[in-house]
Amino acid sequence: MINATQQIVNKAWNFAHVLRDDGLSYMAYTEQITFLLFLKMADEQTRPPYNRAPLVPSDLGWPSLLAREGDELEVHYRHILEELGRRPGMLGEIFKRARPEIQNPATLKRLIVDLIDPVQWMVMDADVKGDIYEGLLARSAEESPKGAGQYFTPRELIKAIVDVMQPGPEETVCDPACGTGGFLLAAYDYVVQQYGSHLDPDQKRHLRQSFVQGWELVPATARLCIMNLYLRGINADPGPIHSGVDSLAGDPGQRFSMVMTNPPFGKKSSISIVTEEGDLEREDQAYERQDFWTTTKNKQLNFLQHVKTLLKVHGRCAIVVPDNVLFEGGAGETVRRNLLRQFDVHTLLRLPTGIFYAQGVKANVLFFDARPAQEAPWTKKLWVYDLRTNMHFTLKTNPLRRADLDDFVACYQPAHRHARQVSWSAETPEGRWRCFDYDELIKRDKINLDIFWLKDKSLEDSADLPDPEILAQEIADDLQTALDQFSAIVAELKA
Repeated sequence: MINATQQIVNKAWNFAHVLRDDGLSYMAYTEQITFLLFLKMADEQTRPPYNRAPLVPSDLGWPSLLAREGDELEVHYRHILEELGRRPGMLGEIFKRARPEIQNPATLKRLIVDLIDPVQWMVMDADVKGDIYEGLLARSAEESPKGAGQYFTPRELIKAIVDVMQPGPEETVCDPACGTGGFLLAAYDYVVQQYGSHLDPDQKRHLRQSFVQGWELVPATARLCIMNLYLRGINADPGPIHSGVDSLAGDPGQRFSMVMTNPPFGKKSSISIVTEEGDLEREDQAYERQDFWTTTKNKQLNFLQHVKTLLKVHGRCAIVVPDNVLFEGGAGETVRRNLLRQFDVHTLLRLPTGIFYAQGVKANVLFFDARPAQEAPWTKKLWVYDLRTNMHFTLKTNPLRRADLDDFVACYQPAHRHARQVSWSAETPEGRWRCFDYDELIKRDKINLDIFWLKDKSLEDSADLPDPEILAQEIADDLQTALDQFSAIVAELKA
């Protein structure tokens, strides 16, 4: 992140500490920044050199905030949020069910005058604006894991996934659980970086208006995603993000050439409804869908069945799934058997622990391609890369870097998958890249895809144990996982 960007993020974060003393959470603060930043940029667009027609009515625009102080400012700010939330398109989605969280008018005035107003946001490069906003989101996730963290996929992991998926300018990219938009933005950035100087006007229009599409159940998170996209220059009407919609509730009828997603963790699934107040209400029941292979309350298995529906023929998918999706019997076995037969399930990346804000997560990335119907199974070989065994990461002292995924990206051979070469053999027993035939997979107990072969060095030699902080975190993660499992059992018994 460049120095100027970092300075603005740091300045914004200093305000967060002030607002925390007023009882405002970090995520709520970032949300308020979203509203004010949008109003400021909308105002800048009406001035030279842009001279565009006002997107926001003048009586609700940025100058109307600058002209007020005290209680009048607080009342007017509330009025702006309510009025703009009724508007159509991305404007209405950004302000949908918006609530003024800053109770102190003096603090609100400082935020407007000292942080937002001095910066000319529109003259900044889209990447710089996006980096500033991403910086705020990342800091929110770091400081409050139960806030932004639950929607925040490690950006270095996202970059590596996008690098092997290699989206092109003609793609349609979908994330049915888009959170703050990490996958959608990374796909957009990849196309701009790889093809930017060669894009024709139609391709540029497609990038802005129909390249990405996402679903996000939580309205407050959806607005952060929409703002993130808007800062990158993605401005579609109707907007590309379906806010407050439970994507699992039904087949949307649309098909995409690429799906990249990290669905929410947690085994139990339920029908989710967003009330008029923006709150979530859940009904504990399984999803009954004709396009699913099986009916289950397991949320991850339902998302896996959902994303296979979203793909066009020859469409490609990368989905983050917890370990239980790979080994669970019953519905899990049914889903895996059908997926291996009807799709080309070609790659599995075993992720290390300690890289997610949610504790106790053991996850993987499953890559598969949609194929036309046929009798013979489409999966021929599953290539597995083990980035977990003997790898130790923490969020702060030893975070996952993009370089840690370089070997996986090289092994993946995105442009020449047929040319892949194993790195594991009897002579190289520490190789992390190995291949398994379909016949081997289908014979495994319950078609268990939780495959590993490397020896855990810490079990053989205490000198190879990770640092105490990392070891303690891994123990805490395992205990948290066990607690979550017990809690799920208790909830089932009470149901």
